[in-house]
Amino acid sequence: MKLIFGIYLALLFSQPSIEWFEDYNGSGEESHGHFILSCEDGGFLQVGETFDFSGGISAKMYIVKTNSNGQLLWEREFYTNNNNLGNSAIEIEDGYVIAGAINRNSTIIKLDKENGSTIFSQTFNNGGTDAFENIAKIPNGFVAVGYVFSQDPNNTFYTEGQGYLMFLDNMGNEISSMNLNSYISQAYRVQYFNDEIIISGLTEEAFDFKLIKMNLDGSIVWHQTYGGNDYDHCFGMDINSNGEIFLAGHTLSGTQNWDTYTMKLNNDGELLWEQKVGNPRGFNPQCIHDEAWGIKATNDGGCVTVAGTGDEYNYSECNGNDCSDTWNAYLIKFDNQGNIEWETTFASLDVFNESYDWAGEDIDLTEDGGAIIGVDSGRFGFLKINNVQNLTSGDLNYDDSIDILDVIIMINIILQLTEYDSNADLNTDSTINILDVVQLVNVILN
Repeated sequence: MKLIFGIYLALLFSQPSIEWFEDYNGSGEESHGHFILSCEDGGFLQVGETFDFSGGISAKMYIVKTNSNGQLLWEREFYTNNNNLGNSAIEIEDGYVIAGAINRNSTIIKLDKENGSTIFSQTFNNGGTDAFENIAKIPNGFVAVGYVFSQDPNNTFYTEGQGYLMFLDNMGNEISSMNLNSYISQAYRVQYFNDEIIISGLTEEAFDFKLIKMNLDGSIVWHQTYGGNDYDHCFGMDINSNGEIFLAGHTLSGTQNWDTYTMKLNNDGELLWEQKVGNPRGFNPQCIHDEAWGIKATNDGGCVTVAGTGDEYNYSECNGNDCSDTWNAYLIKFDNQGNIEWETTFASLDVFNESYDWAGEDIDLTEDGGAIIGVDSGRFGFLKINNVQNLTSGDLNYDDSIDILDVIIMINIILQLTEYDSNADLNTDSTINILDVVQLVNVILN
């Protein structure tokens, strides 16, 4: 009898539910996060700003690191005498690298993982009011993207500037840079995949989604524009293990008001599908904003998009305690063909006995099949949910595939050469041994 126990576990979920919620505030009156990261140690990192509205420093870069249960490990603030931005972060082997701005100039900061101490900090006056929005690790250094010559410098989302890119060495020193304004008005996300650089963002006046593929020498392979006849704002991007690209944002093209806008493309930038979705609570669609900021590719070839949903007008309608002018975090799961598997919202009333704004700002997946959502409530909200994607049985290096590398990891676990992982107990007998190796090999062969 063949030992076939399934490459994929059965569906474990209908819709996600909340596991826990924690929130933190910096030294300012309010704090607003833009980016969240699920870290290799099981904890989480969120990046944004803490704001004062009484004069002086208007915004400080604010970074919060928690453990796997959302408990505070450390926090940092960076600022000078002007506007400062925390836009995103990546994790590398020996630190967290933050992209943003100090005193309206583009900044990259590397922090120690254990205590948040500064390893290096580099700031560049790239032109006018400028900032790095995102950064990616590449061979021999980093690539950072953002904008220069902002015409709306106090806007933390679209600044009406010019797209910009910089190559940096491993200490954050500039190697070279280039203005991308002939292609993109604001470069918002960047990833490195298969020896090439993928950049997403917004075209001039934020009319359309923009995507650029570039070689490591800075030469453009191709660039594509996506959208309709009205405003289409692109903020989120992710790439799956097959090189397929997912973009997320919000649109007024063919909608009654701002709706989420999600699309999937192949690695040549050809559109595979697109979906415009909104108004999950059933209020007047002409008055509801559904604003998507983050997206993650899931291991089934689909994706999950995170947004905020609520109204910005004098209109207000309530279904019981749920009122349209109280924002909710909004989550949409698409399958690999773009069909909606489920959509759900999360609100402060799900956790507390009071109603106040929760807006989903970003999302990252967790190794247990769940996700962490960055919630903007005037504080940095960490919302841990479960049941976002299927777990892949035997995928011990969590690369969305099962192969010989996973066999090697399992053998190392048995020999106590690497850290114990309960997911290696494929036959669920509370012991990891040769029987699990045999089962894993059969999974690969079948």
